[in-house]
Amino acid sequence: MSFDQRLEDKSAVFGVVGLGYVGLPLAVEMAKAGFTVLGMEVSEDKAAEVNAGRSYIPDVPTEELAKLVGAALIAATTDFSRAAECDAIVICVPTPLNVMKEPDTTYMESAARQVAPFLKAGTLVTLESTTYPGTTEEIVQPILEAHGRKVGIDLHLAFSPERVDPGNPVYQTKNTPKVVGGVTQDCTARAVAFYQTFLDTIVPVSSTRAAEMTKLLENIFRCVNIALMNELLLVSERMGINIWEVVDAAKTKPFGFMPFYPGPGLGGHCIPIDPFYLSWKARQFDMHTEFIELAGKTNEAMPYYVVERLMRALNTHRKPLAGSRILVLGVAYKANIDDMRESPAIKIAELLGDAEADVVYHDPFVPVFEVRGSAIPSVELTAEEIAKADAVLVITDHTNVDYHTVVRSAKLVLDTRNALKEFDSDKVVRL
Repeated sequence: MSFDQRLEDKSAVFGVVGLGYVGLPLAVEMAKAGFTVLGMEVSEDKAAEVNAGRSYIPDVPTEELAKLVGAALIAATTDFSRAAECDAIVICVPTPLNVMKEPDTTYMESAARQVAPFLKAGTLVTLESTTYPGTTEEIVQPILEAHGRKVGIDLHLAFSPERVDPGNPVYQTKNTPKVVGGVTQDCTARAVAFYQTFLDTIVPVSSTRAAEMTKLLENIFRCVNIALMNELLLVSERMGINIWEVVDAAKTKPFGFMPFYPGPGLGGHCIPIDPFYLSWKARQFDMHTEFIELAGKTNEAMPYYVVERLMRALNTHRKPLAGSRILVLGVAYKANIDDMRESPAIKIAELLGDAEADVVYHDPFVPVFEVRGSAIPSVELTAEEIAKADAVLVITDHTNVDYHTVVRSAKLVLDTRNALKEFDSDKVVRL
């Protein structure tokens, strides 16, 4: 039976390597479409949680996962030899930067090596891990072909960048358009047919490199525009202008403007990291992406600015930062999620610790906050606890926080997200 026939009668088995923020929601959508899904994980704990029907990803309700596991549509394993059961395999593993801000492809390479010996003829492999243009063909393809099968003949290989926005109530895995580019035209066609079985909209492009560059463009666009706003924030402060008011006014223009906002720094797995993939790769072509690197430098400086701004605000209360009790409000990288990846709160807490401040935090989504291996105490957001702090530092603007109590009880608030824009109080200092 052909690949297309197995897709049509839903007898095809799909594999997902890496059951994290990208992989688990993807596996759920495959299973909801009626396909049997095998999740492959190096973490025994994650595999056990999935097999017990318990979700650890906020965008995947436990009730939904449990129903699919109970129907035998999703199972997880740490045995990668079971890749032999799959007609299509999606690799969704992290692609971090090393300390020199160079791409670390070790997770991706490991995932490819673990499944490569077991791939049967005709298997489709797609890579969703964000990386630099050329990765799919230069790194993943040789690993898959090392066991005698040839991409485009015995195997099919494509790149389809993940577009996950944790906590987005409108656009999730199923209804976010999916870009797909294959090594060959047949690879692209097979990947399009695969994704069409469980996602709403597929956008084919001419090559894996075009698909890889698409993801980088999306995140570099955001990185550069946020850097612009962070720079305008500094200029506006010197001029005595409220940048938040300016953005609100500018976004009333119905054409030619898209609002971006300043903040305490970039977070999440994509925007703080992805631009440096391209900067690294461009140097191999004797190109220097100065615009991108300047944006990265501007955004990386924001946690330092936040601490300096907090120090100046405390000075107006005749308080040094050293020895002051700072209540950090929100430590996830963005509002209403528990994701701590690359959160600016981590660097800010480190800088506050270096300055000998007494740091505590409250985040309704993050029960544990570790900085340099030490846990920062979590406190309840009571009027008494707020009043004990010399300053409240709003880093993440969660919507389920009682900001009225914060403003009423605090001695001083530094708001880095304009979360308190409705409050006209001398206690509130805006970034």
